[in-house]
Amino acid sequence: MEQSGARKRKIRSLKNALNRCQELGMRLSRQRRFILELLWSQQEHLSAKEIYDRLSQQGKDIGHTSVYQNLEALSSHGIIECVDRHEGRLYGNFCEDHSHVNILDTNQIMDIKVELPAELIEKIEAKTGVKVDHYRIDFYGYKNR
Repeated sequence: MEQSGARKRKIRSLKNALNRCQELGMRLSRQRRFILELLWSQQEHLSAKEIYDRLSQQGKDIGHTSVYQNLEALSSHGIIECVDRHEGRLYGNFCEDHSHVNILDTNQIMDIKVELPAELIEKIEAKTGVKVDHYRIDFYGYKNR
């Protein structure tokens, strides 16, 4: 897995994602490019089925199995984000470090930038003996209540 130790350069664009694939020796098949292009054009997290459906609607020739295999490879190497939910996994791009607001009544995820106070990070580091490189906080709530 790519994510051992501190993360390498952040992937902030489609170009960065394509470059990271090449650096890792991953083949840049047209199916893999289709998936990366779609994820970088979207402002939301998508399921594998939604990715397949959207690519099919765009006339892209890609099979279900290819979508799942590519998503697994890309997420396991830290090129795309994978969020595990009780109803399945959702995938998105990594434009910047962010946290999530999980909207329980609509099954949506919103990205949000959260910065914890430096004192809290220092306290966590002192308590655990771990130097915090980055973090993600997951919030859960209801929109229509």
